Amino acid sequence: MNLIDAIVQGILLGGLYALFAAGLSLIFGVMRLVNIAHGDFIVLAAYIAMVIIQSTGMNAFASLILVVPLMAALGYVIQRFILNKTLGDDLLPPILVTFGLAVVIQNTLLTVFETNTRRLSAGPIETASVAVGPISLGVLPLLTFAVAVGLILLLEVGFFRSRIGRAFRATSDDPATAQAIGVDTRHIFALAMALSFAVIAVAGVLLAVRSNFDPFSGPARLIYGFEAVIIGGLGSLWGTLAGGIVIGVSQAIGAQISPAFQTLAGHLVFFAVLAIKPRGLFPRMD
Repeated sequence: MNLIDAIVQGILLGGLYALFAAGLSLIFGVMRLVNIAHGDFIVLAAYIAMVIIQSTGMNAFASLILVVPLMAALGYVIQRFILNKTLGDDLLPPILVTFGLAVVIQNTLLTVFETNTRRLSAGPIETASVAVGPISLGVLPLLTFAVAVGLILLLEVGFFRSRIGRAFRATSDDPATAQAIGVDTRHIFALAMALSFAVIAVAGVLLAVRSNFDPFSGPARLIYGFEAVIIGGLGSLWGTLAGGIVIGVSQAIGAQISPAFQTLAGHLVFFAVLAIKPRGLFPRMD
């Protein structure tokens, strides 16, 4: 029974990891950009939510009404005026620029908020649970998993069944041709990053409600996000959810073996999948 409980809890944890990874998967699928600062932007969203809550008294979840558009606008500006200039056949420039952004974010947060760990309060939902047979499921993990599935579903529908989704796909497949027929690729790339940052905002708030965070929490979130993307398959949003679940279940089972083995178990499974299926479990078919 302990094993079953660990697997179920790991699946729910995988929803949070999928939220970390969904934005990464989206921007890689559209513009083949690797954002090293992705985890730090998640933490930045958590701090923005904290400031909004302290200033307005809003509930943590209600703060998303402001955090999501603020982060989306930030993503648009960063892509339009900074990262668009780095795109090309060479993957190194955007990696270096986003690495620099990560350093700036960490040190800015350290200067403003110091090293104290923080956490957002969401009220009774944090400790509420429902019994499913002999297993007790936390309401907050269930909500997180539901949000992850819902967001990925919306991204999939938007990507394949909307006008902007067609523009994303056309720009991703052949930016030069898309530009030749009148598509403003700089605007499309910026919109993709804005959408990625909107997902980052949700991930940041849910992270801050579920666990402590500090200015240097970003790199760990980045690692989990990258592992989920690679396990699931580059460019596959549903694969990202599967990748997050694989990591979450691996960590939960590893914790049953030994608490010290929890994080390592997820990394070992990541390397095993990478060795057996380098393109991931569900790579997007081009």
